[in-house]
Amino acid sequence: MKTNILKIAIIDNDEALDPIYRLYFSENVEYELHGVYKSVQGLLSSFGRSYPDIIICEAQLNGISGIDGLDYFLRKNEDLKVLMMSKKNDFKLIKEAFKKGASGYLIKPLTKERLFNALEALHLHGVALEHDVAKKIINSFQTKSFDSFSRKENQIIELLTQGFTYKMIADRLCVTPSAVNFHIQNIYVKLNVNSKSEALQKLKEIEIRQLNAA
Repeated sequence: MKTNILKIAIIDNDEALDPIYRLYFSENVEYELHGVYKSVQGLLSSFGRSYPDIIICEAQLNGISGIDGLDYFLRKNEDLKVLMMSKKNDFKLIKEAFKKGASGYLIKPLTKERLFNALEALHLHGVALEHDVAKKIINSFQTKSFDSFSRKENQIIELLTQGFTYKMIADRLCVTPSAVNFHIQNIYVKLNVNSKSEALQKLKEIEIRQLNAA
């Protein structure tokens, strides 16, 4: 249970979404809507009065883009968490956002459930990556990120991140479930984890570190 209500600021130049965002937050008691803004400058001008805890920002805006806005936001408050959002599931855009300091990346259009799931993930884990974004990162960095794993282990990691069961992985790779289990146990040992959920979280952390270092 949250002890403090988190303030959320949204920057989106699509005016049609303004009432939708306000409706979402009017029905939620865990977060307070700091405001909905059309530009980076609009939010920055309100910073003298109060700071949001989390900013949800369109990546591609007129004027100062959402990604360039990260520099301004984090100079104001280095503890701010920023979720970028865009209709584009483009790796270069995702990479640039994380290099600039984003804590997550969401693909539009956003449903209420996906939006609040991302906020919850950010609050609990410090990062919010949806499946499609995580898959894009893994696909782009697989060889570089997972050098310590064999080709077969990398194949299994890819399928695990897509939600495949052991049996489904065995069927896809034309091996026995026991062979899959053997490789997964090796993956757990290399990651120093004991479960699938821990493995997936550790892999996400590796991906983020590689993005920031790239």
